[in-house]
Amino acid sequence: MHVEADRTALVVVDMQNGFCHPDGSLYAPGSAEAIEPVGDLVDRARDAGVQIVYTRDVHPPEQFDDAHYYDEFDRWGEHVVEDSWEAEIVDDLPVADDDHVVVKHTYDAFYQTELEGWLNAHGIDDLLICGTLANVCVFHTAGSAGVRDFKPVVVEDALGYIEEGDREYAVDHCEFLFGEVTMSEELSI
Repeated sequence: MHVEADRTALVVVDMQNGFCHPDGSLYAPGSAEAIEPVGDLVDRARDAGVQIVYTRDVHPPEQFDDAHYYDEFDRWGEHVVEDSWEAEIVDDLPVADDDHVVVKHTYDAFYQTELEGWLNAHGIDDLLICGTLANVCVFHTAGSAGVRDFKPVVVEDALGYIEEGDREYAVDHCEFLFGEVTMSEELSI
C-alpha cells in the first residue's frame, strides 16, 4: 500500500502509561506489546515526512459527576485522570516538537476536539491509525474518520488490545464497515 506523505497523517491512539505501563490502572499486556511496532511506524512515517498525531485520553476528575449514562469511570474505573502520570504518553514514544497532540475525553478522537479542523487545515485526507485499544478508541476513531470522509487505514500489527480476539474483532469490522487494514511491512511510505 502506497502512502502519499503530504496527504497522510499517522494517528497514534492513546499510547499512554495508564494503558501501556504495568503500573497503569488499565494496563493490558497487548498494549505494551504494541509500543515497539508503533514506535517503528512513527520513525518510518516521520522520516518520510508524514504528519504524526498523538491522541491522549484525558479525564478531568469531575468529568462524569453529572453523567446520565456515559460514565467511563463507572465502566472502567478511574483512569488517565487529568495531570496524572497515567495520562502521559509512554516514554518509549517521544513526541517531537512538530507532532500534533489531541486531548480527547471519549473513545472518539474527533468528538469535541480540534482534530478534524487540524487535519483539514494541513490538507490531510488519509489516516494511518495505530495504538490502543483496538476495539475501543482505535475502532471509534477510525469509524469517525470514515464518516468524515477521511480514509482510515488501520495498521493491524501496531494495535494494542486486552484479548487477541478484541483486535481481530476491531480489524474485521474496520475493514468491513469503513476502511482498510494493512500490516506495517505492506506500507510504502
